[in-house]
Amino acid sequence: MDDYLAVNRANWDERAPAHAASVDYGVERFVADPTHLSAVVRHDLPLLGDVGGLTGIHLQCHIGTDTLSLARLGARMTGLDLSPASLAEARRLATAAGPHVDYVEADTYSAPQALGGRAFDLAYTGIGALCWLPDIDRWAAVVDELLAPGGRLFLREGHPMLWAVDERRTDALTLGYPYFETTEPIDDEEPGTYVETDVDFVHNRAMSWNHGLGETVTALLRRGLELTGLVEHRSVPWEALPGRMVRDVELDEWSLVEHPERLPLTYTLQARKR
Repeated sequence: MDDYLAVNRANWDERAPAHAASVDYGVERFVADPTHLSAVVRHDLPLLGDVGGLTGIHLQCHIGTDTLSLARLGARMTGLDLSPASLAEARRLATAAGPHVDYVEADTYSAPQALGGRAFDLAYTGIGALCWLPDIDRWAAVVDELLAPGGRLFLREGHPMLWAVDERRTDALTLGYPYFETTEPIDDEEPGTYVETDVDFVHNRAMSWNHGLGETVTALLRRGLELTGLVEHRSVPWEALPGRMVRDVELDEWSLVEHPERLPLTYTLQARKR
């Protein structure tokens, strides 16, 4: 297997400036309105609860809109990402919009060392993160190491059933990718990105993996974490299945037009370190 970190870093480095400029991320709204939160964090709020005063680590933070939103809710946030271009945009946003956020460049598996052994009250991971990691058990070990006793994990992620659906089919919901974790990655060339942009990208190769819901839960339980919540949702923040979804303007989320009860699109998992 080629160096997936180098392949994916090149992909994200090229897309970060386009994402920061895209209306879909709405960076300018953070600067204009000091109370503005990302749509993802706004969706999370009912389950996330009060994070005021907590120390938090946002793994795979990308350009930092969710990280900044958590900081605006009162958490003392640190963001971590493997892409230096993404972190440059995140730092630019935090400087322009506030409050202060610390950012650290490292891949997820190297997080404990990169963060100097620090422990946090909250480990947060947003949508579209776990798929870039080849081993969910190693990820759970990182979460366990980063959490202080009594600290909690908050994860909202694309549902593994959604990741397994062939998004190119518009006539039927058809499985086109693995549901369970595999040794070999899904090695794909995708010229675009998930936000609206006119940029033509050069680094289009990406290497990803799916992780079954049971695999993810079991990995956390194996580390001794206590599962405190698991909710499956019928919506996702982007048009994951083009031509088959409708956007709820109020929620700023997308759902299936027909039979939304047939497919979970995202899930929220919470766990606590004993």
